[in-house]
Amino acid sequence: MQTPFYALTGVSVRVVRMIRVYNTLTRSKEDFVPLEEGHVRMYVCGPTVYDYPHIGNARSFVVFDTIRRYLEYRGYRVTYITNFTDVDDKMINRANEEGITVQELAARFIAEYYRIAEELNIKPATVNPRATEHIDDIIDMVERIIKNGRAYVVDGDVYFDVSEHPNYGVLSKISPDELSAGARVEVDEKKTDPRDFALWKAEKPGEPSWESPWGRGRPGWHAECSVMGAYYLGLPFDIHGGGQDLIFPHHENEIAQSSAAYDIETPVKYWLHNGFLTIESDKMSKSLGNFRTAREVLDNFDHQAVRLFLVSGHYRQPLDYNTQALQQATQSVERLRNAVDTLRGKIAILEKRGSGRTEADDRLAEAIDKLVEGFQREMDDDFNTPGALAEIFSFVRAVNTYTKDAQKTAVLRRAYATLAEVLGVLGLDMTGSGRQPGGEESSQQIEGLITLLLEVREEARARKDWATADRIRHRLKEMGIVVSDTKDGPTWKLEL
Repeated sequence: MQTPFYALTGVSVRVVRMIRVYNTLTRSKEDFVPLEEGHVRMYVCGPTVYDYPHIGNARSFVVFDTIRRYLEYRGYRVTYITNFTDVDDKMINRANEEGITVQELAARFIAEYYRIAEELNIKPATVNPRATEHIDDIIDMVERIIKNGRAYVVDGDVYFDVSEHPNYGVLSKISPDELSAGARVEVDEKKTDPRDFALWKAEKPGEPSWESPWGRGRPGWHAECSVMGAYYLGLPFDIHGGGQDLIFPHHENEIAQSSAAYDIETPVKYWLHNGFLTIESDKMSKSLGNFRTAREVLDNFDHQAVRLFLVSGHYRQPLDYNTQALQQATQSVERLRNAVDTLRGKIAILEKRGSGRTEADDRLAEAIDKLVEGFQREMDDDFNTPGALAEIFSFVRAVNTYTKDAQKTAVLRRAYATLAEVLGVLGLDMTGSGRQPGGEESSQQIEGLITLLLEVREEARARKDWATADRIRHRLKEMGIVVSDTKDGPTWKLEL
């Protein structure tokens, strides 16, 4: 195997509170301590690119992107690898059905993944390796396993010998008896034990294949992730993520392969798995035919609302997909946008008109401190995003309560920056084009809106529509803008 591509140099991190993570390997919450100070090495199983991802797949994308973002927020440097499985049985079958090559099929759905990732505001991975880019490394690993007496060759197929791996089942907690009874094992008469799994598959007509010491063939599904994790992150590394359905057999087999090839007890310190997305309480899956594609959902709902929905439940728990939940998420996104716009607008007004200080500023400053402490407390507890969202919406209520009377620009700017930062950790961007609040452009926009409202008010007064005129005046006053009627027309000023 080649030397890992990335140099692993440490960066010091100041941690206020220990992050706790639930480790599937130990079935318990543990203090998160990376193997290298200040640097987190993280691998997440990516899509098999044979079809459009369903919204359940998108949950996994968003969950681990959020975990990565929080680790970076806490000061860690994160090397983040997520792969594309671009050759396997499903891909071969689909390509044959469509009369195209596996490579053409992969190119189509890799492009779709990137489109979905952009719409869900998923940060680019450090590397998105493909299985077909690491064939030589996979062959090298399989040779190591054979040399160590943990695999055997039958007619060009290579199988891992589970009987030679006494720790098999350490992750899934499935007993040897259950496995022997056929719990999710691939049936193959060539195996000496039903539990054994393919490391390398001999060539079949019409399938992509590569030269190997055992004849032309292609890798088994599990082999690629063991190889790419070691190649890009070294062994052991800190976090391996994926859906609960990957615990067995995929991640169990990864542990067995890596242990057998590289003489290591476990290749990963912390195994993290997200819960299923359900639909009417049943697991959403292509095999059951009860799925919604991510494309379908993103084409029909606000992209930010879809992301908020996907982080609205704790990542280890099931999350039920339904239209009502997406509609509620859409309303929640509007509340967040309104809070950001309220802060931005008030800052623009104060920068144009000057500012003082009121008790509301002190209350808002207290709310900012409470948000930061509560947000970190919840996220430190195994990335509890619903708890973090509760803290954010509590702060939004404070923004709506105190911003009208707040007069100190520095406090309002801090409120804006803090809200934008914690939302950004959850992958939510409510700041529009990314402009910072205040400045000449936004001040002119605020003045223009006020002028327009006063013109509408004058037209109402001319019609003797006193109710409309009074309503505009009262609403402006609620926003801290005092209107005075003079012989030269209405004037306005910020109420200090």
